[in-house]
Parts: sequence; structure tokens; C-alpha cells
Amino acid sequence: MQSNNSKTYELVLTALFVAIIVVMASTPLGFIPLVVINATTLHIPVIIGSLFLGPKKGGFLGGVFGLTSFIKSSLTPTPSAFAFSPVAALTMLPHDTVGQAIGLVFKSTFIAIVPRILIGVVPYFVYIGIKKAISSEKKLVVGSVINVVVSFILGFGVFAFFNKMISEGKVGMGVTAAQIIGVVVGIAAFAAIEYLFMNKDAKALGFITAGISGAMTNTLLVMGSIYLFYRIPYSEVLQIEPSALMGVIGGIISFNGVIEAIVGAVIVYLVGIVLDKIKPAGVYSGKNTKIKAVDNKVQSSKMAQ
Repeated sequence: MQSNNSKTYELVLTALFVAIIVVMASTPLGFIPLVVINATTLHIPVIIGSLFLGPKKGGFLGGVFGLTSFIKSSLTPTPSAFAFSPVAALTMLPHDTVGQAIGLVFKSTFIAIVPRILIGVVPYFVYIGIKKAISSEKKLVVGSVINVVVSFILGFGVFAFFNKMISEGKVGMGVTAAQIIGVVVGIAAFAAIEYLFMNKDAKALGFITAGISGAMTNTLLVMGSIYLFYRIPYSEVLQIEPSALMGVIGGIISFNGVIEAIVGAVIVYLVGIVLDKIKPAGVYSGKNTKIKAVDNKVQSSKMAQ
């Protein structure tokens, strides 16, 4: 059973995250201007809440995020608001029967709410999975493999960022230079994360991976659902052929999604290591497996036996 102090802590933290989500959704604080993109940060409180409050409360916070999107798209509709608001969908899209109207309500509600709920669920289980993996006897290999994937995403995101600036004429460099910068950043990220993993705090890998998984859950599910449910009307908004929409969505995922994943990884890690000192993340799995830095001496002694 949870102590009264634990319940109070969870209640206060949940209320705090709800307030943060509402404020961020209502102000420009929900976006970080990055020259060629406004990276959304609305999913970050949901990810952090998932890690420290568990998947149920994380899902609740994701639902709050989805509800703010639902309300905002209904009150201040944009040309694509129908994807996130059944009110906008019924107003903007044709429907001749009750069945079609119900279909529009279901589709828009699904896109606005369900992917956002999963933002509060997926990172928790990713973190728990990473925690168990790097607490096993094969943590050196598993941790390094995960680090390679994370570092590739970070390096690719930096390359995509500079490549976008090049295509828009905002920097005077070639694509090759952007590729080199991306590779250098990827290698530097691998070295930094590996150092933390081996010598300082292996939790870094868990927090960073959880941040990336939460951000990509949002991007992949929202854009995938839009393609599945609203391929033709969304193509009309973008003024492209429906057959070209997949390419556009792929570009959004590989650029916007990756950039937002990097932002999410950094902020989740920085906030996570602070909150973790108050109460450890991922303790809701039933067994609090501690994540510690890899002890090379212990590993060496095991290998020698």
C-alpha cells in the first residue's frame, strides 16, 4: 500500500503537470522556435509524468493534452482543424448521413486523444525495459546497442535541421557539410552517453530513450492516423495529390518528429535526473530495480571467473 506522503506527492505532481500542460497549450510556451521549425514541447510533461507517476496517471496526462488539442482546434480552427476536432470536422467536411457524421466524430476524437494517451504509456514501459536490460548481465552490450540507436537519431536530427536550413537558403554550406556535422554530433553523443552509462549515471540512457519514444509515439500515431482517416481532405489542405501525401508525411516524421524527439530527450533527461533524486522513476513496475553506473571492475572480475 502507498503511504499518505506518497499519495500526496503523486497528487501534487499530477496537478502540477496538468497545470503545465494547460498553460503550455494556451501560450507560446508549448513551442520552441528553432529557426526553421517550432518544435512542440507539449508532450514532454506527459512523458515525465509517465516515468514518475506510472502509466495510468501518464495516460491521464496524455488525455489532458489531447483534450487541450481538441478544445483549441474547436475554438480557433485552422484549415486542418478537422483532424483534431469533431466540431470542426462536422463543420468543414461533408456528411450526408448520421453514420458519416458519427464516423467523423470518431476519427477526429481518436486522432486528438488516443495517440496523446499513449504518450503517457509507451515511455514508461520503454524506461522499464531499458532499466531491466541494463541491470542484466549483458548490460554492457545492450546499453551500447541502445546508445548506437539513440546517437544515430540525434545525429540524423542535426543533419535534417541543417539540411532544411540549407534548402531554405538560411546558411551558406553544402549538404556534405551538414552530413559531416550530423556524423560528428552522432559520434559525440555516443561518447557522452556511453561515458554517463559506464562511469556516472546509467539512468541517462533510460531517460533519453523514454524522451525519444514518447515524442515519436506522438508524431507517428498522429500523422499515421491522419493518413489513414483523412488522406484526401488533408491532401486538399496541403494542395497536393493524395498519392503524394505519404511522402509529405514521411518528411514530417523524419524532420519534425526527429527534431522534437531530440528536444524531448534532452529536456526529459535534465528534468528526470532532478526529480529522480526526490523519488526514483519507474518504481511502479512492482519491483524497484536500481540503475547504477556500470562498474568496470565488477564486470572484469565476473569475466575472469
